Amino acid sequence: MTTRAHAITAQPGDMVRGSLTGASMRLVLTNAEGKRERVLATGVGELQEFVFVAGPNPPYALEVRAPVAGSYGLRVTEVVMRAEQMPPPEVIDSPRIRALQQSLAAGGSTEAFWAEVQQRGTPLVEADAEPAKDGTVRVTFVWRGAQRNAWLFGAPSGNHEQLTRLGSSDVWYRSYRVPAGTRLGYKLAPDVPELNASPMVRRRAILATAQRDPFNARSFPDRPIDIYAGESVFELADAPPQTWVAERPGVPKGTVEAHRITSQALGNTRDVALYRPAGWQPGASANALLVVFDGDTYQKEVPTPTILDNLIAAGELPPMAAILISNPSRQARGDELPPNPAFARFLATELMPWARSQGVAAAPARTVVAGASYGGLAAAYLGLTHPEWFGNVYSQSGSFWWSTPGQQPSSLTRDYVQAPVKPVRFYLEAGLFEGGRTGQVGILESTRHLRDVLRAKGYSVQHREYASGHDYLHWRGTLATGLTALLGKKASE
Repeated sequence: MTTRAHAITAQPGDMVRGSLTGASMRLVLTNAEGKRERVLATGVGELQEFVFVAGPNPPYALEVRAPVAGSYGLRVTEVVMRAEQMPPPEVIDSPRIRALQQSLAAGGSTEAFWAEVQQRGTPLVEADAEPAKDGTVRVTFVWRGAQRNAWLFGAPSGNHEQLTRLGSSDVWYRSYRVPAGTRLGYKLAPDVPELNASPMVRRRAILATAQRDPFNARSFPDRPIDIYAGESVFELADAPPQTWVAERPGVPKGTVEAHRITSQALGNTRDVALYRPAGWQPGASANALLVVFDGDTYQKEVPTPTILDNLIAAGELPPMAAILISNPSRQARGDELPPNPAFARFLATELMPWARSQGVAAAPARTVVAGASYGGLAAAYLGLTHPEWFGNVYSQSGSFWWSTPGQQPSSLTRDYVQAPVKPVRFYLEAGLFEGGRTGQVGILESTRHLRDVLRAKGYSVQHREYASGHDYLHWRGTLATGLTALLGKKASE
């Protein structure tokens, strides 16, 4: 064995990169006592690259060992001292934030920036020098004055994401490129507590400080009770118009009748509202029916009676009554709306016969079962299990990623694969900001999967995607689109 040592200048913490050429050559790092620290090259190949960080015992040497005498090449290509090791400066996408960074570096303050933000409102929408080829728009969310962190609740990525602090200033920011048709509800959460807890508990901690954007005057609902209620509204000019959500003068109003219904199948009691449009005639052949989950929300945040009043008066829908089914509790919602045979039995054997006795009914082909999130999942399950009642399924961002405990994601989609085709039509929608986090299946992907499975089975499926998140701000506008697509005058042409 032939050995030759080469001294190298490297202090503790310095990073060294290099290469060794030559047949069967080995390379060993030795310390001040001549002891081996580590083997950097094992003799495999003509060219061997190496990298290491110097330890606490300099000076070091690179010892080349060859089985027989021969030529070799040893190169140290880079030594990065510990004091010089730092990540590259952050690339700031926002021109306004870049300009502020330069101003601060020159000794300026953030006061003029915040005065501008107060005047313009937020989020900041900045035009490119040339329009982006993909049609996207740059938007920057900002927060002033957090000490430890600031989070965006309901980010366009579909996740909750941290804002970045600009140096040591009071400016926290995060920029995105979003489609020109974006509509988004969001909150900002400053100084979210750091907890020694499970990932889910830590994720939910954002709710402790999440609040509306103080620089954004628009909120949903319109008049929240305090800064922590509701959400801030971000809409770009090309967002789909929400034509039918406001009351219109001269439009006849339907009636909403509140009931308390006790279920033997479920052993609980819940609120159920019956909406009858003006001039409703029980038993008429033209009648249609909407059955929707999360009924309290579909009366308040989604003004379903008003939407139906407007659509019926405009001739966009036939006379359509509605059954709005509320949840006894948050826990009951999580137990009942994901595929649950007892809940399906409640609807098929208790609620629907009762509603018919009240004069609220329609043929299955003219009945839509609908909901959002878990409600959209429940609607698709009811279409599979009880098509004798529900001939149309409308899912607003259905949670089709859900699975029976212990199974792979999308249990209901596999159920549709295995079951014979039912006399049911579908309208599925999802938001482009509802994709799964890395390595996970989200609402966007699982809705597309269900769409493809249903079409392959031969079902009639309409599918829409919007530049939106998981949000009633968006769903209130698209409810009319889905209902008219299934049962409106254009659907029958």
